[in-house]
Amino acid sequence: MQKKVFQLLVDNTSGVLSRISGLFSRRGYNIESITAGVTADPRFTRITIVASGDDVILDQIEKQVSKLVDVRDIHELIPEESVYRELAMVKVRAAADDRQSILATANIFRGNIVDVSPDSLIIEITGNQSKIDAFLRLLEGREILELARTGIAGLGRGTDNIIYLDE
Repeated sequence: MQKKVFQLLVDNTSGVLSRISGLFSRRGYNIESITAGVTADPRFTRITIVASGDDVILDQIEKQVSKLVDVRDIHELIPEESVYRELAMVKVRAAADDRQSILATANIFRGNIVDVSPDSLIIEITGNQSKIDAFLRLLEGREILELARTGIAGLGRGTDNIIYLDE
């Protein structure tokens, strides 16, 4: 099993995300993460999908998704030629005497404290998946009350693979 990151450029229409995720569920393909957002041109949405499987399954995913009517472009974001980022928000139980060590750990990872309550902190951290995973490993032994991760958003480096759509 391996993972691939696919970037899709799709028409910004209602139900497009549902149609794409429906294709995955009908075929039994696994989505590790999926993010979507409108592009600089409001007619289009950029979707980043991390999928897992063997080479045959991953090739099939790319072919099947490219056949969908709303999909304008699909290509793999190759790790060496792309930039990936993910956002995580972590709510940690934090008594007054624990806060300094939690803050020190967050600072090492350039995390921001976005909420403080009498018994917890919410830390926002962005970076690649391995950075976020490393941060979470350092929090082991502390009580993580809630965790929200956005999944990968990514773009290819440089200007070679930019898709311009005219319509």
